[in-house]
Amino acid sequence: MENESHTINLHTNNGVEVTHKEITILVAEDNQSNYDLIDAMIGKTYKLVHANDGMEAITFYDQYRPNLILMDIKMPNLDGLDATRTIRELSTDVPIIAVSAYAYEKDKAAAIESGCNEFLTKPISADLLKTTINKYLK
Repeated sequence: MENESHTINLHTNNGVEVTHKEITILVAEDNQSNYDLIDAMIGKTYKLVHANDGMEAITFYDQYRPNLILMDIKMPNLDGLDATRTIRELSTDVPIIAVSAYAYEKDKAAAIESGCNEFLTKPISADLLKTTINKYLK
């Protein structure tokens, strides 16, 4: 795989344009329509890598070394909590944002306890997703 460098233009809320080199976000999401929605929201701004389950998320983390991970919690083969725990053994630095339809406090607490930095509830708004990503990619 060639190491290509891309320049991506990001627009901040105050209208000032900020330029970044290529930023890779790993999206661990087993539901294709949910992934497509995230791709529509941020796919033009960031390079996205799609993992269909927790096992792929771990493999793709190791392969692509993303700058940030969006982690669905309920996935087949290996859920997002276990995948997060394993990725945390490899890196304590990569921001991991849990994204789940399960919005109970116990679900949020379990996500944070497993090593997630943040918890977003589905359905997620584009503005909240972008704001949260920008918070961790400063």
